[in-house]
Formats: sequence, structure tokens, C-alpha cells
Amino acid sequence: MKTRFALDEMVMLVTGAGGMIGSAITQRMAEGGARLALADREAPSSAGDSRSYALDLSDAAQVRELVDAVVHDFGRIDCLVTAAGITSLGSFEDISLEEWDRVHGINLRGVFLANQAVIAPMKAAGFGRIVNIGSVLAKNGGNPRPWIDPQEQTRAGNAAYGAAKAGVHALTLYLARELASHGITVNAVAPGPIASPMTNSFPTTLVQQIPAGRMGRSDEVAGMVAWLCTRESAFVTGEIVDVNGGLWMD
Repeated sequence: MKTRFALDEMVMLVTGAGGMIGSAITQRMAEGGARLALADREAPSSAGDSRSYALDLSDAAQVRELVDAVVHDFGRIDCLVTAAGITSLGSFEDISLEEWDRVHGINLRGVFLANQAVIAPMKAAGFGRIVNIGSVLAKNGGNPRPWIDPQEQTRAGNAAYGAAKAGVHALTLYLARELASHGITVNAVAPGPIASPMTNSFPTTLVQQIPAGRMGRSDEVAGMVAWLCTRESAFVTGEIVDVNGGLWMD
């Protein structure tokens, strides 16, 4: 069954395709008729009109080789979705330099490299959709309330994660301006807490802050990503779209 948003024959490159959100995105894309290039540290499982690629997304040479391989295999790249990401928990003062670099290597450097690598083929085609996965933590200073319960911070995303995602939001805005005249849109989807193995330890007290009364689902993020990849979304660019159940409103 096709989704309401047609993605027929569009070539989608999804990084972090083996993760919870990445898998939901690829499933929605496949249902819409897209042709999928699935990338992750370990090659994700693939079926039908899709191919898998294994690489270190923080390695510039490997990212360039990935994009070249996808263009070779599929003929073009219509849409890039950067769903690869790792989490980091704890307080600001406990973040080591090694942890900071680990988080930024994937969550920001990897997004920058992937975005940069697809510019040339998208410009050549005169069409493109780039959708980066940001986060509510790039906007709200973090979900924990240490003045009420210091233990909330130990089980929730920290400043390393939030700063990396804020960088993702910023590069999305810059690139959207640069590429708008080339028929290429650049947007980000900023999820709130999404139920996944990464959020198993998320405090119940923080879930209670979400007006919708629950954590989000990965398919709810995937639905927004899918629409931003469609041809119908051509007049939407430079947006950071919140999918957070009302946790943060702007």
C-alpha cells in the first residue's frame, strides 16, 4: 500500500538507516515507492529495490565514496536523510573531551559531511531534498530539572548532544539559503523524546511534562520526514519542524 505522499522512483539516501528512527523512515519511504540507499556503520538489511552500504560517517573520504557509490548504483540522489546519531547522558561538568568529540563526530560532523557531499549531484540534477534530524534538546536547554531532582540529569540527554543538534539546526538554515535557487530544499525535523532503546532510561517525571502525555513514536517522525522529501513540499525550506507532542512550542 502506498502512503498518501508519493515518493515513486525517488532515490533516497538514509544515513543511520539501521537505527530506530532510521528504520521507520526507510519503511515509510519504501511504502511510498522510493528506491533506497541505506547507510550505517554496519550495512543495514535491504530488500527489493534497495542497497546497503557500511561506513564510518565521521570519515570524510568514506562519506564521499558513499555518495559516489549511490550515484553510480542509482544514477542520482533525490533526497538525503541524516538519521544517524548517538546519545550522551549526564551533567555538563562530567562531559569529557573524548565524549564531546565522540558525539560531535557522528551527530554534527557526519551530518555536515553528508550534506556537503550531496550538493554537487543535486545541483547537477536541479532538484533535491535534504532532511536532517535535529532535536528538541537543541532548543530547550535540556529536559531535566536539576533544581527539582538532580537525578533526572543522569538519565537524560546532555549538553554535548544538545550542542551537536543545535549545530545541525544551524547548518540546515545556512544550506537552505545557499541551495534554494537550485531547486533543492533543506529542512530539519526536531523530535522530542521518542520511545526507543536509546530512551529506555528516560525518567517518567520528564514524560509527564509532555502535553500529549506520552513519548513519541518513530513512525511519527518518519511521516514528517517523508512529506519533506516529496515534490509537493517544494516551497518549504529552512524549517526546523518540531515533532514533540507539545513539549516545546515555537
